[in-house]
Amino acid sequence: MSRFSRYSIVLPFLTFGIAPAAHAQSSSGYFIPPSAQQQSAPAAPAPKPAPAPQVQAAQPQPQQPQVPNLPALPPEPAPPTAVIGVLSVPEVMQKSTAAQGVQAEIQKRQAELGKEAQAARTKIEAEQQAILAQRGKVSDAQLEAKEQALRDEIAATQTKFQQKNQAIQNSGQQALGQVEAELIAIIRQEAQAHGMNLILHREQVALNVAAFDITGEAAAELNKLLPSVKVPPSVVTPGMAVNPPDQGPDGQGFGQ
Repeated sequence: MSRFSRYSIVLPFLTFGIAPAAHAQSSSGYFIPPSAQQQSAPAAPAPKPAPAPQVQAAQPQPQQPQVPNLPALPPEPAPPTAVIGVLSVPEVMQKSTAAQGVQAEIQKRQAELGKEAQAARTKIEAEQQAILAQRGKVSDAQLEAKEQALRDEIAATQTKFQQKNQAIQNSGQQALGQVEAELIAIIRQEAQAHGMNLILHREQVALNVAAFDITGEAAAELNKLLPSVKVPPSVVTPGMAVNPPDQGPDGQGFGQ
């Protein structure tokens, strides 16, 4: 069998390549005892007991370095009393009309890319079937050359769609970066208005009272100041790096 029939690749949206050949005999759908299918096999010999593990001598622990005794530092003023507030960044982003618009645009572009990928898959499957139909009609060398050419095409197609998908992701991240920058400024503004000097992620706080929470105020102010953002075009650049799948921001990576 030519190794071509076992060749397949995975794209961000679709899997290129022909599915493996079906088994010659399909399962009957119910269990048949082995005695009804084949002769009973001789009983396997009982396994030999594993040898008892050898006790190794305890290894001496490496000596830990001694903690140095440093001189005291000059006294400095104590920090101010903490006035704490909490904020849920994921909730703010969910309520943000600008972030919602970015998500809708990215989903639209990915849907269009999915249609393009489906068309590419159909084309490659047709070329694959055409090569399979030539088995026995052309020489092995000619068949191998055609298969290699198609393998190269599949690899190039995979790279193309990975880069296009990455370009879409980059556009989304660039647009969301504008939303995040505006949100950071709003958080500082809200903290100053409430006299707060320490804002924590609400998801990391076990208990808080509503008076500490500025999530609603921040979301309302964000929609007021930045109701929408424009998603830049998704352009593939030469040598574009493609990030591994399932990698992205967690919504809590804001600086100060």
